[in-house]
Amino acid sequence: MALSYSLREGLAGFRRAKFAVIASTMTMTVALVLIGLFGLLNFEAQRVADLLRQRVGEVELFLQDVEDPVAEALSQRAAAMPGVIETEYISREEAQRIFREEFGEGAEVFFDELFLPASIRVRVDPDYATPDSLARMVEQMSRWNRVDEVVFNQPLLVKVQENLRLLTLAGLALGVVVLLAAIFLVANTIRLTIYARRLLIRTMKLVGATDPFIRQPFLFEGILQGVIAGLTSGLAVWGLYRLLVRYYPELAVPGGWLGPVLVVGLLGMGVLLGWLGSYAAVRRFIKSISLH
Repeated sequence: MALSYSLREGLAGFRRAKFAVIASTMTMTVALVLIGLFGLLNFEAQRVADLLRQRVGEVELFLQDVEDPVAEALSQRAAAMPGVIETEYISREEAQRIFREEFGEGAEVFFDELFLPASIRVRVDPDYATPDSLARMVEQMSRWNRVDEVVFNQPLLVKVQENLRLLTLAGLALGVVVLLAAIFLVANTIRLTIYARRLLIRTMKLVGATDPFIRQPFLFEGILQGVIAGLTSGLAVWGLYRLLVRYYPELAVPGGWLGPVLVVGLLGMGVLLGWLGSYAAVRRFIKSISLH
């Protein structure tokens, strides 16, 4: 009985204070859109950071004059090492072709001689691509037979790590600010909707209604506002993401799971914000109402 009453009253609250409810829902929607856009930006930045770490963290083994079977065996040995996700054997002929393509004009001087050594290019997992991990890997590979030299761009990798750490800290700080601002806006706007019905709350207290009984309709109303705001913001952010992908296909996430995750995540966050904002506002307001 109490549950059905709370649901009816929660829905009725939309009719009694339309302007306040619309303002609260719109405020929550804007806050969730900001949170969703920040989360999407942070996700794409993390993807770019992983790709950058993987490319900068490539290790290349330059081989002595070896036959292809020996080179393939070394490539398989490198592939079996922890953190390695892919190896690529580059023969002397392939190295010569790559050099001609990248050197451009004037490369014909080297057409008649295979002067570049064969090599094995090792790509590591982004989580493993740290200066310390790669330094240990290079030290181990340098002791292998038939390996002439092992190189990786350590100074650039250190610089990338430092910049990524700085960006991560700045992103976390900005995310906390956005989240706190969203909670503040939602709580204050919901407090206005409750203030608009202060006489109703006072009347209910006068006839003996308990605080939990008075609070429940407002909680359901806040949750319903959160559902509407969560769905609206989720669809808006997803639509913006699809628009960006149309112009920048490289931003697309394989599998198409990002859109549903955005909608469900913002829907859940909307419900949480609506409940927390309603609970905090109505709890404080009920206690402040005097019956005299």
